[in-house]
Amino acid sequence: MCREEASELSSLKPQLEELGVPLIAVVKENVGTEIQDFRPHFAGDIYIDEKKHFYGPLQRRMGGLGFIRLGVWQNFMRAWRSGYQGNMNGEGFILGGVFVIGPGDQGILLEHREKEFGDKVDTADVLEAVKKIAPVK
Repeated sequence: MCREEASELSSLKPQLEELGVPLIAVVKENVGTEIQDFRPHFAGDIYIDEKKHFYGPLQRRMGGLGFIRLGVWQNFMRAWRSGYQGNMNGEGFILGGVFVIGPGDQGILLEHREKEFGDKVDTADVLEAVKKIAPVK
């Protein structure tokens, strides 16, 4: 389901470039061809955080019981109907998120943490936050 969100975020790339803001993904692992398979869906740079420092000291996980949640199945079906397929490789229980981070003291302007698998950020909220980034002086 992250490929669906990656594609939607990538659709913002022209606007982000116009504003001088890079599009970056931080992933926790590269199992097999995982990143290679992800690249067609993401138009930015991809960094691997194998030690999971970016995920913080309290990694948010959704265990196997998460698969019985209605919202997870609705998100899965939405992504599947849109033509996105995931994979079953690697550690798949850490929830992701989307952040818009400004320079210096400006810090985090948007923080979207998945509540369940497939819980996507609203791209309009991302653009609104990006437009608040103050230029570096």
